[in-house]
Amino acid sequence: MIGLLHVHHIAIICQDYAVSKRFYTEVLGLEIIREVHRVERQSWKLDLALQGQYVIELFSFPEPPPRPNRPEAAGLRHLAFAVSDLDATVHGLAAHGVASEPIRVDEFTDRRFTFIQDPDGLPLEFYEA
Repeated sequence: MIGLLHVHHIAIICQDYAVSKRFYTEVLGLEIIREVHRVERQSWKLDLALQGQYVIELFSFPEPPPRPNRPEAAGLRHLAFAVSDLDATVHGLAAHGVASEPIRVDEFTDRRFTFIQDPDGLPLEFYEA
């Protein structure tokens, strides 16, 4: 056994730092832990928390390549957040101009879920707990 404890964080590279920072902090409500401008790399690094737990590193780099294609591209498929009230989540997202896909039901758990895209097209799932 190699001794894994838990997922420490998820790193996301964005195209437009200001737009993504606003999306993750103002729309999704993640808390800023620290924000660092790394001059030598022409890059911003924003550490974000959810209910006090460090979860996302948001990076900017000059001209990053685009994501290959939707959730079926090789690599990270999507990032999922548990929510207590999916209807309220969808309504709150819509109030910020964020469209969600139609709500679906997980055929194995009977739980409801939906997807949105972040400003760079990264699929984000909201799964009703």
